[in-house]
Amino acid sequence: MEPLFGAVLGLIVAVASPAHNNCTCATNKWAVCAQDSSGICTCRLQGSDHPVDCSTLTSKCFLMKAEMIPRKEKRLWRPPHALSDSDGIYNPDCEDSGMFKARQCNESSTCWCVNSAGVRRTEKGDRSLNCSELVRTRWIYIEVTHQRRSSAFHVPDVAKALTQLFESRYKLNPKYISAIKYDPPLIQIRLNQNEKPRWDVDIADAAYYFEKDVNNDSVFHPSSKLTVSVKGDALAIEKLWISYVDEKPPEFCMRQLAAGISAVVTVIVLTAGVGIAVLLTLRWLHTRKYKKFESKEMGEIKTPRSE
Repeated sequence: MEPLFGAVLGLIVAVASPAHNNCTCATNKWAVCAQDSSGICTCRLQGSDHPVDCSTLTSKCFLMKAEMIPRKEKRLWRPPHALSDSDGIYNPDCEDSGMFKARQCNESSTCWCVNSAGVRRTEKGDRSLNCSELVRTRWIYIEVTHQRRSSAFHVPDVAKALTQLFESRYKLNPKYISAIKYDPPLIQIRLNQNEKPRWDVDIADAAYYFEKDVNNDSVFHPSSKLTVSVKGDALAIEKLWISYVDEKPPEFCMRQLAAGISAVVTVIVLTAGVGIAVLLTLRWLHTRKYKKFESKEMGEIKTPRSE
């Protein structure tokens, strides 16, 4: 009985500390890890006291904050590309749970409201801006293209491979993958998460990890590289686009629409004004020419009578 108990205890320690001589966090390369006197490996976020659960993904808010902390051994970060999130990387304010705070501000006191994915959803303002709630991102649309092939993959095989990827690498429950469509070389992935139980991975976190993987700036430990294969053939991803749909419409859309309508109306009015001016000018020239021609004819008629 004692040998069995010792084996179980050793297994628990091994799970808590993946390698006695290599205390690292497999799911967050920016985590700072250390072993205590008993050999247990514990990890915390760089520059903060937040503990990191290395058995799952770190929240996007905490990751973005870690990226903003300069470190000599870390290469310079680059903003994400091809996203509707035009503001890119910023230093976010996070709740203790890892969620974004509804209002975000930069060092110049410019503030804006964000959704649960940290993407700006309002016009920018000053610190008097009120963001009453953190609006949840319910859908995330991911589009990728792969390298050209002599023959396309089969649609069911692509869907199966990507579902397994998000489930195994990004810990995302497959029920949140609502659709995968394939029109070579374009692949569309739709994530849908109306509500998120505390124990489930957020679709925004999974999408962010996937984005970093595709952009060759993986959050995972350097030894874990992204590899996607379909029936044994490599799926080489070239380009990526991500867009977010919230449960409430963005608040700056109507302002932009109003500005666009105003611009269109102005162009129409100016065009109509120019057109009317041209018509009046042509009419005046035509009338003037007609009067000259009429005067000339009257002169020719009067000349024979005088003779």
